[in-house]
Amino acid sequence: MKDSTNNSASSAEKERVLTALQSLVDEDFPAALATVRDPQGNTTSAVAGVGNLETGEAPPLDGEVRIGSNTKTFVAVVILQLVQEGKITLDEPIETYLPGLIHGEGIDASKITVRQLLQHTSGLPEYTDYIGLEDKVFENRDIYYSPRDLIDIALTHPAAFEPGSQFKYTNTNYIVLSLLAEKVTHRPLAEQITQRIIEPLGLSHTYYPGPGEEDIRGTHPHGYHRNSSAEEWKDITRMDPSWAGGAGAMISTPSELGTFIQATFNGTLLTQDSIAEMKKTVDTGQPNHGYGLGIFSMPLSCGGEAWGHNGGLPGYVTQNMVGPDGTTVTTAGTAWGPALLSDPTDRAALQQKQKLMSDAVDSLMCKRQG
Repeated sequence: MKDSTNNSASSAEKERVLTALQSLVDEDFPAALATVRDPQGNTTSAVAGVGNLETGEAPPLDGEVRIGSNTKTFVAVVILQLVQEGKITLDEPIETYLPGLIHGEGIDASKITVRQLLQHTSGLPEYTDYIGLEDKVFENRDIYYSPRDLIDIALTHPAAFEPGSQFKYTNTNYIVLSLLAEKVTHRPLAEQITQRIIEPLGLSHTYYPGPGEEDIRGTHPHGYHRNSSAEEWKDITRMDPSWAGGAGAMISTPSELGTFIQATFNGTLLTQDSIAEMKKTVDTGQPNHGYGLGIFSMPLSCGGEAWGHNGGLPGYVTQNMVGPDGTTVTTAGTAWGPALLSDPTDRAALQQKQKLMSDAVDSLMCKRQG
């Protein structure tokens, strides 16, 4: 891969990336990483802050991070490839593929389609509300959950709404989609992601952790968590991510995430028909932010829109977007939004913190175009 940092134009680009990352560190992220990738594959990567608070080491350039819900886009690509192969139909009920599995109070799997799972309009209850994700992070870090465990936790609670009647971002949807992929292929989800996406794209630092795997395999910045900004940071790098499953367990680097999102939209991984289906959005309640099939749209201050996803779980937060010209911007921080707040239950303050990552992406994409 060509390194675009060899000329004055790209050294200016690197300064822009560093400025955007410093804005995240100034807002209390221990470290921030980013890669900008142009349509020709030239990359500019930078880091800011401290990658290990105990030793004071800088974060590694393009280090491995937990990507949280960016995992959903990988799962969505697998599902759409299976649609292309005729193994799944988007508007078929999930009951057709997983008979008898999805049931509960107000939950009728014959009325929930594959498309509704992908776009978070199924009405299924959110399992993460019931596993102590916000207040028992350190107590739960070594607990292993199977996908069926997570489904069982969700289905002991009533449906949130009638399928298709509204949008509500719900991790349970992607746990069900993981089981769907495994059912129709008769192979593990991790293997499907590896063979269909990771290996064809040559992503050597992107993987779905194996059962019980708690450490990050490659060079990485440490991830940190605390229950509020009044506390000291604690290291949460080592963690069993099985509770996130196909909704958020994967690990990658900023540059490899950029390669992936670029390949998702340029026809490398999907047909143009599948890309068009992906971009059919539902209203999320946020102006101009529609949610498609495992991706969302984000309006750019310089015009047009970017497509991609974000992700957050204790220790790490990421955002991975591709702009109108094929440029990708991928950012990562080494703390989760709620850990940056004095009151983690303050939803407005949390939204402001989460917007920091989008603002950094917008600034890099728009300065590049400008």
